[in-house]
Amino acid sequence: MAEGEEDLPRDAKIVKSLLKSMGVEEHEPRVVHQFLELWYRYAVDVLTDAQVYSEHAGKASIDCDDVKLAIQSKMNFSFSQPPPREVLLELARNRNKTPLPKNVGGSGVPLPPEEDTLICPNYQLVIPRKQNLQALEETEDEETATPSTSQEPRADVMQTTPQRVSFPLGAKRPK
Repeated sequence: MAEGEEDLPRDAKIVKSLLKSMGVEEHEPRVVHQFLELWYRYAVDVLTDAQVYSEHAGKASIDCDDVKLAIQSKMNFSFSQPPPREVLLELARNRNKTPLPKNVGGSGVPLPPEEDTLICPNYQLVIPRKQNLQALEETEDEETATPSTSQEPRADVMQTTPQRVSFPLGAKRPK
């Protein structure tokens, strides 16, 4: 045995031998754990369904028929057979009776309008607008001439109003 295999549980050894019998020589160690989880979950689901069927039938315990019914219902629910070939051919004939619409545009693939594509502006920059210096100096002069009696703290920071600017990604820049 390979190193580390002697401390594996019996179920993990079975999964490894199944993988080897199917021709899988190399795999990650977590593959064994994933198969074990799938195996345990399937067994729990089947036995839970069998218990429900047994209780519905008024039995005291689960028997073989309950387990068979649970497996069959899980198979019917999980796997579905494709429809017969004749049914598919008939559906295809009915669908193909309607002709495709004529292409009114030019050659090539018709594209959606530019505003619906990813090449239109997709971001905005906020650029602060500075007040002109005269207006700023006038407000400073007025504040020093009439002292404020309010409780609000005085801000000496220049006030700015944001200006939103967006740039289209595909537009050419003027030179």
